[in-house]
Amino acid sequence: MNPNYRHTSPIMAVLALTLALPPCVALSQDLDAGTTTVRSAPAPGYWSDNWRGWHFYENPEPSDEAKQSRKRPLSPGMSTPTPRRAPELLQFEDLQKTLEEYRNIAIIKPTEANVRRYMELESKVVAQASYFADVAQRVSWTTPELDPTLQGRPVNAKAIEVFEQDQLTTRSQAMTILGKDHVLFFFFRSDCPFCHAFAPTLEAFQARYGINVVAISIDGGPIPGFPNARADNGIARTLKVAQVPAVFLAQPYSGKISPIGFGVLSESQLLERISTVSDPASQEMVPSTNKHVVLR
Repeated sequence: MNPNYRHTSPIMAVLALTLALPPCVALSQDLDAGTTTVRSAPAPGYWSDNWRGWHFYENPEPSDEAKQSRKRPLSPGMSTPTPRRAPELLQFEDLQKTLEEYRNIAIIKPTEANVRRYMELESKVVAQASYFADVAQRVSWTTPELDPTLQGRPVNAKAIEVFEQDQLTTRSQAMTILGKDHVLFFFFRSDCPFCHAFAPTLEAFQARYGINVVAISIDGGPIPGFPNARADNGIARTLKVAQVPAVFLAQPYSGKISPIGFGVLSESQLLERISTVSDPASQEMVPSTNKHVVLR
């Protein structure tokens, strides 16, 4: 035997061969059969890039064709369509722009030519607007729901007379019903000339509509027309009455009190204000106080 020959074990041979092979190739050894098989290794998995962590799902990388299609600009025929605008809108914008430019030029350089050019264009614009107003008026005449003269208070003298008479009848009926569970608080001073002037109006209003007027004297003095006037027991301070004459609408059983007005009022003003305050649709817009008061 050659003394320089060294015996190499099968395990060392397999290890040496493994180190010499590329990473994608692995060895499978059957020690019992004494054979060694070379096979391809699986694709690198989690263990080869464990720094990324655990991923249950990953989007696939886009293909080269998809990447190129993203970079490719849209052809002229494939541009995003813009919504078409009415030609009248474009014409109106041009007219506005031109009028403003002519005016600015005339202001900065007010020559006769510049001012005339602006005034001529302005005259055309005014004529166009006047024509529009005429057409709109004819449309309102033939379309009742678009006619402003038929909405709310009329403008014709005869129609106003009919409207006011109808409104007076409706409010009078409502006031008769309201007088069954409401009263009017009338705050006055015996030395107030406006209170003395207003007292006969309230007296007539009470007789006409049947609503009781409770006169309350702040200074304790009397006033003609209300011999049963009561002295103020602190209710004026509670309602913050700082000016007389003052009228409040009160509902005794609920304690709801709403101001009607201050100063001298006519019967029509009283009727209108009381009807407005007592209307359920407008009660939220009217200041009121829910204070239970006691009169002696």
